[in-house]
Amino acid sequence: MPKQLLEVRNLKKYFPVKSGFLKKTTSFVKAVDNISFKIDKGETLGLVGESGCGKTTVGRSILRLIEPTSGEVFFNDESILIKNKQAMRSLRRDMQIIFQDPYSSLNPRMTVSEIVGEALVAHKLYKKGKEVKDKVAEIVEICGLARYHMNRYPHQFSGGQRQRIGIARALALNPTFIVADEPVSALDVSIQSQILNLMMDLQESMGLGYLFISHDLSVVKHISHKIGVMYLGSLVELADKNELYNNPIHPYTRALLSVIPIPDPTIKKKSIQISGEIPSNVNVPKGCKFHTRCPMAKEICRTKTPEFKDIGNNHFVACHFASQNQCPWQQMNDEENNKPV
Repeated sequence: MPKQLLEVRNLKKYFPVKSGFLKKTTSFVKAVDNISFKIDKGETLGLVGESGCGKTTVGRSILRLIEPTSGEVFFNDESILIKNKQAMRSLRRDMQIIFQDPYSSLNPRMTVSEIVGEALVAHKLYKKGKEVKDKVAEIVEICGLARYHMNRYPHQFSGGQRQRIGIARALALNPTFIVADEPVSALDVSIQSQILNLMMDLQESMGLGYLFISHDLSVVKHISHKIGVMYLGSLVELADKNELYNNPIHPYTRALLSVIPIPDPTIKKKSIQISGEIPSNVNVPKGCKFHTRCPMAKEICRTKTPEFKDIGNNHFVACHFASQNQCPWQQMNDEENNKPV
């Protein structure tokens, strides 16, 4: 069996909302609200959802770039939220991040050699000089760059090349887990495929575990082993990628999957429309968070919070009707989705 790399239990991150002259806390933005999942060694968990649903906050909270409000995070069976700064500094060699914007995340005053080699020197793995340069040269070549690129600055590269530099920086310390925060969203489609294939090759050769954050469902399906769907700070569905795409249960997941374009003009695909706006993370709806927009919401959805539970085959869903043989939203006419023109 694969070795478990990361486990997140009931993770929460609330940001205080302060007002008045004394800046008193009047309420909280519930950016991440009771999230739980697991990632095995060499596995990719894709995290998808609308902008503002809390995906990035999950990744940063796991790495303690921002401190979680509550919950537990276990990395290699060790609780990392109880570690002090010195212990976390040592642990960061095994946990890295690839940022969304490949330009703003790189220091414009540093060369590629300095950017990639900075962590090697800071963690005292190599001394400054030839040892660091040789190691940096090895890493940048693995990531698809040439040795002569090492003396150039970020502004001298294209967007895809800058993201390769960001990946090289993340790999410098030989980590086992990487949070990839929408690493291809700012790139052209042709460059996206190159970066995704690079990440998959690195995963296979180095046994990396990824938390891959994205809003592009097609990209997530390509790279992920499991997929979690977030809505308003919470997971509403989590399953193996084939299980999720072939048998979506939650109405929000079904709506997201219905808008993925099919590259075939002979297929007429009907998308599921969701009315209304996303509620505020400050004033979260009672009961099911999605009931204000769900076309099949019942009275129980407005009053009782659904349990996030396994309905079989490691398929987790937060819906009151998920375990019933005939779910209310299954009354939608699925035959229209793939009806020939």
